[in-house]
Amino acid sequence: MKFQLEPVDHDKISDLCGPTNSILKQIEEELGIKILNRGPSFKINGESNNAQIAKDIILRIYEDLDKNKTISSKEVHLYLRKGMNDLNNIKKDSSSKQVIKTPNLIVTANHGSQDHYVDTIKKKVLTFGIGPAGTGKTFLAVALAVEQFSRGEVEKILLVRPAVEAGEKLGFLPGDLSQKVDPYLRPLYDALFQMLGYKETNQLIERNIIEVVPLAFMRGRTLNNSFIILDESQNATVEQMKMFLTRFGFGSKVVITGDITQIDLPKNTLSGLVHSLEVLKSVEDIGLVEFDTKDVVRHGLVQKIVEAYAKFVN
Repeated sequence: MKFQLEPVDHDKISDLCGPTNSILKQIEEELGIKILNRGPSFKINGESNNAQIAKDIILRIYEDLDKNKTISSKEVHLYLRKGMNDLNNIKKDSSSKQVIKTPNLIVTANHGSQDHYVDTIKKKVLTFGIGPAGTGKTFLAVALAVEQFSRGEVEKILLVRPAVEAGEKLGFLPGDLSQKVDPYLRPLYDALFQMLGYKETNQLIERNIIEVVPLAFMRGRTLNNSFIILDESQNATVEQMKMFLTRFGFGSKVVITGDITQIDLPKNTLSGLVHSLEVLKSVEDIGLVEFDTKDVVRHGLVQKIVEAYAKFVN
């Protein structure tokens, strides 16, 4: 397959290829094809569908370089995921209808499960997002929380996790309570920093408008007009999950994320997530979105690792 990049811009072509052709090599490795180029002229050898995907990705990246000027390995990986999941996605329009606008970051959901997930959260009061690591479950939920807060649709954001995977045994850790729980809540802080900035996030936390808390500390509270996210919920006990599900009040939205293949509770302790999915399966107006390995948006090797573990267990 041969094609030509137009209009010819040698700086853009250099950015497209990457240092020592690193971007082209990444596409070659993922698709099992060979890319040859001389300036704006490209030739792709390999299986026809994969060659077509490679061509579409190269053309799309070349077009997007007008806006971004540089392209990261992660962004190339996202183009590849979209292309391999559905060839027509890139041909039509690689942008999704679901665009989440936060003060510091615009987040675009991928086609398929991510798109469905964002849409479901917007429509439902309570949504479960279930699937392997790296599918964007938590990041998208935090982005939606920040967007709705910025619009004045909610007054408060709560990000909740079981504080310690093996039963919240905080007493053995050094330091005061904040120092004990911070390491387990760090991924949630990191997402907030990206979307709001470090200073703004800390100001909102100091004013208790944003709370990042261990699950055990939710007992006895009723939360109205809040966006509440329970992350890593597979490590909540049945009692904790029931407690959490009765905390939200009027005007609130709740998202529960988890991966039932990574339960770290003690043996013979039933996961509250697994139990709740069974208990609530007949309750209407609860959203459930299930991700699988093809939805992983981290490094390509992560997807292969997740798939290998799934096959080994099965």
